[in-house]
Amino acid sequence: MRFDIVTLFPELFAPLLTSGITRRAFESGQVDVRLSNPRDFASGNYKRVDDRPFGGGPGMVMMAEPLDQCLKNIQAQRTDAVPVVLFSPAGKALNHAMVARWADSQGAILICGRYEGLDQRFIDEHVTEQISLGDFVLSGGEIAAMALLDAVTRLQPGVLNAADSHEQDSFNPVLDGLLDCPHYTRPENWAGRAVPDVLLSGHHAQIERWRREQRLAITARLRPELIVQARQAGRLSPTDEAFLARSV
Repeated sequence: MRFDIVTLFPELFAPLLTSGITRRAFESGQVDVRLSNPRDFASGNYKRVDDRPFGGGPGMVMMAEPLDQCLKNIQAQRTDAVPVVLFSPAGKALNHAMVARWADSQGAILICGRYEGLDQRFIDEHVTEQISLGDFVLSGGEIAAMALLDAVTRLQPGVLNAADSHEQDSFNPVLDGLLDCPHYTRPENWAGRAVPDVLLSGHHAQIERWRREQRLAITARLRPELIVQARQAGRLSPTDEAFLARSV
């Protein structure tokens, strides 16, 4: 799996690639990340990559030509034809299903915009998919690219210490798309707050039922639309529905 990142600030990716559990996948090349700066493909003494927008208005716009040359250089180095992804408010919101799809892919070329955005002609010519982190605007696409890389990498075999750890994450189909339950560790009593008795009981069936009910209750309270989705998909059992009816 290979991700090529087109960014004016490649130095921003250093902490992601050298820190935390996921660094093992980056260092081994299991997830190959390569950084390209469009400024290296700009012309003139100042290596200019942006200019004022036609029609007036605030801010600057990234020029199509340096981006085009940078992209063509990446594509010439690759032996596969992968999607060209732009992080943009116009994109589809990133979710678990999208992350899982990318985790099973050969990778992509990720375009990190800056300033007021990219010349639309480059987008029309090259971009095959747009992704958003949500309904807000960032200073650039780098943070969004890091979010995608981290989410995709932790799903790769052997990256996490426990192979099935990610299956217990919020939104995972194994949990029927619900939020995860609360977790506790030592000490058993902290600041006057005790660990729920059921977790200390050793009764695995009761523990699993408690966890399921916690997931249902938390999801119903904080993300009720996920309950609706799970219900429409037929993922909730009669026992789940009875618990939700009692909890309302």
